[in-house]
Amino acid sequence: METQASISTAQPNQSIAFFSQLIDEMKRHPLITAGFMLTVIAVIVLVLIEYNALGGQNIRFNHAMLGSLVSFSTTALGACGVLLLRGLSTKIEDSMLGFAAGMMMAASVFSLIIPALDASTEILGKPALSPFIVVIGLAMGVMLMLGLDRFTPHAHAHSGTFGPGRDRLSGVWLFTMAITLHNLPEGMAIGVGYAGGDDTVGLAITSAISIQNIPEGLAVAMALRAAGIRPLLALIVAAGSGLMEPIGAFIGVGVASGLPLAYPLGLSLAAGAMLFVVSHEVIPETHRNGHQTPATIGLMGGFAVMMVLDTALG
Repeated sequence: METQASISTAQPNQSIAFFSQLIDEMKRHPLITAGFMLTVIAVIVLVLIEYNALGGQNIRFNHAMLGSLVSFSTTALGACGVLLLRGLSTKIEDSMLGFAAGMMMAASVFSLIIPALDASTEILGKPALSPFIVVIGLAMGVMLMLGLDRFTPHAHAHSGTFGPGRDRLSGVWLFTMAITLHNLPEGMAIGVGYAGGDDTVGLAITSAISIQNIPEGLAVAMALRAAGIRPLLALIVAAGSGLMEPIGAFIGVGVASGLPLAYPLGLSLAAGAMLFVVSHEVIPETHRNGHQTPATIGLMGGFAVMMVLDTALG
């Protein structure tokens, strides 16, 4: 009876401890907390406005979901390589991640920021004001990802664990949370790409993210395996994290479709989130092992591929 009672009280105690750590973390970073909460509230309001009046805009939602599922499938496809390969050199892993980072950077510029500037100018009728709308969206994307990074427990293969409650989760779950955080802005980018009704924007973003997800999925799965996780479990974790992309697409198409200015805001929010991930996570990870040159060459290659792809599809 005493054992059952101790088990029944353990989970509530752990939850209380987690929220206590979360509140302490928020108090230590009041500006990040304020920006994160305001962004989350704005995102929720815009999503509710959109999905409360879907009606004839269902086609946008359907296209966004289809694009995100394609992107998820390429993540799983790349992760399958962990069952076939014994290992990859860190130089190759860093080069592949650099390639993925380059495609994300180029997609942020050519498929998100530039269309956001054009849409802002068309809506406001004043080109001088459009950069301010984009800057606000970029800041929202950064604050969203900064808050998630600061307040969500997660781990990276080489840099340790982060976030409140990290000592109460296993290494597999912490790795999963980190990969999931990476996939959220990619899904949001696909969603906002289709939100404006111009499928060429959504198609370009979907193609870019789907292509870069193949080497990224393989690199993530191999990193998990190198961290001591069994190949099959590494495949499941790496592929399963891609399920965050349909969720991100759902949020993205909702955020960017509700109001006229929501479209450029949504595009730039997704761009800010992706650029944050590239700068804060991916690039430092590729430089950690001293492979700056091959990682940078991979980044430039990915940037060039996405630029050509965007031009061909746009």
